[in-house]
Amino acid sequence: MIRSLRFRLAIGALISIGVALWLAWFVLGHLFEDYVADQYSAEMTAVSDALGARLTIQQNGLSLASEPSDARFQIPAGGLYWQISPADGKPPLRSRSLWDQELSRQLFSPDLYCGFYQTEGPDGGTILITVREMSIGEGDALQRFTLYTAFSKNDMEEALATYHRPLVMMLIAIGALLFLAALLQSLVGLRPLSRLRQDVADIRAGRLPSIGAQGPSEVTPLVNEINLLLSERENAVERARARASDLAHGLKTPLTVLSHLVEDLPGARRETALQQIELVRQRADRQLQAARMGVEQMATTSLLGISGKLVSVLSPVTENRGIDWELDIDPALTVQADPADAAEAIGNILDNAVRFARRRIALTATRGDGGMVLLRIADDGPGVTPERYASMLKRGVRGQQEEDGDGAGTGLGLAISGDIANAYGGKLSLSRSHMGGLEAVLCLPATKEIAA
Repeated sequence: MIRSLRFRLAIGALISIGVALWLAWFVLGHLFEDYVADQYSAEMTAVSDALGARLTIQQNGLSLASEPSDARFQIPAGGLYWQISPADGKPPLRSRSLWDQELSRQLFSPDLYCGFYQTEGPDGGTILITVREMSIGEGDALQRFTLYTAFSKNDMEEALATYHRPLVMMLIAIGALLFLAALLQSLVGLRPLSRLRQDVADIRAGRLPSIGAQGPSEVTPLVNEINLLLSERENAVERARARASDLAHGLKTPLTVLSHLVEDLPGARRETALQQIELVRQRADRQLQAARMGVEQMATTSLLGISGKLVSVLSPVTENRGIDWELDIDPALTVQADPADAAEAIGNILDNAVRFARRRIALTATRGDGGMVLLRIADDGPGVTPERYASMLKRGVRGQQEEDGDGAGTGLGLAISGDIANAYGGKLSLSRSHMGGLEAVLCLPATKEIAA
C-alpha cells in the first residue's frame, strides 16, 4: 500500500491526465479524420458533377465534351482518377491517369476506409473510390451509367499524419504542464499538514503549549481534536502529580512511625528493620520521581539558562573562598527535561563541587552521540579514588573527603542526580577532572528537532 499522500496524488494525477489526453487524442483524431474525409468526398462529388454535366449522348454511346482540367487526371498514376461505365456494357470512359486499369465493383475491398471503397491503383498503391449511379437523356434515349471518382489513399494518410504529429506533441506538452501543475497543487495543498507536523513537534519539544487556530477549514477539526487531547493530557498530568504528592506525604508518616517503633527492638533486629524501612523509602522516592518525570518528557530546558541561575545563587558562597567559575555552554543547547528536574540534578552536583573546590569550577556542555547532551562539571578539589566512583552514585554513600573530613554530606545528592538522569534516558558518571579534582558528566537527551 502506498503510504505517501504526495505519491498517491501524483499517481492519481498522472493516471487522470493520461486518460484525459488519450480521450482528447481519440476524439480530436476522429474529428479531423471525418473533416478530411468530408473534404475529399466534397472534392470527388464536385468532379462527379462536372463529369456528369459534360456528358453527351452520341450514336456510338456516351461522349465527354471535355475532361477536368486538373493535370493529375492526365498523368499516369497521377493521384486523381475518374471512370464512366455505361450500364449497357459498352467500354468505359476513363481518365489517362488510370492508364490501362479498369475500375470494377468486383475488385473493391470489402472494408471501407473513412466511407470510401478501396482497390489497387495503377501504381500498385491503394486508391479510395466514390461511386455514383447516374443517368442522362429521356425515354428511349435514356442512358444509365456508373461514375467512379478516386484519389490516392496515401495522400489522405499524409494529410492525417501531418495533423497527428503536432497533435501528439501538443498533447504531450499539455500533459507535462498539467502534471507539473498537479505536483505544485499537491505541494501547496499538503503544506498545512507540514505546518501541523512542525507545530506538533514544537509542542512535543515544549516550545508551544497548543496548536494555533490558523489554517484551512479542512484541517481545523483535526487541530481542535489535538488541542483537546493536549488539554486532557495536561489535566491528567496534574492529577498524576497531585496523586504522587499525596502518596509521598502519605508514606512519610507511616515510615517515620515505624522508624520510632523499631528503636525498641534488639540491636540486630533494629538495624535490619531500619535498613528495610530505608529501602522502602528509597524505592518509593525513586518510583514517584520516575512517574513524575515520565509525564514531563515534553519540557525543554536551556542548559546555559539553568546553569547560569544556579551559579548566580552559589556565587556569594564561592566569592568568600576565592573560587572562580568557568561557563562554556552554547546558548542554543537545550535538553528535553523539566526545568525543576534539571535544576535539581545540576544543583546537587554543583553543591558537591562547591564544597570541595579550591580555586576553580568549570561547566562545559557538548553534543554527544545518540541525540544526547553532555554537561561536564569539574573542580580542582582533592577528588576521590577511582574505586569510589561507582559507589558514590548510590544512596547514602558519601565521598572520601566527607568521610575523612567534617562529614557534612548526606550521600543523597549525586544519587538523586543519577536517578533524574536515568528517568530521562540519560546517566550520570564520575571521573577525574583535568584540574585534578572530580568531574561529573550529566547526560540528558537533547531537544528533538523535526524538519518541516
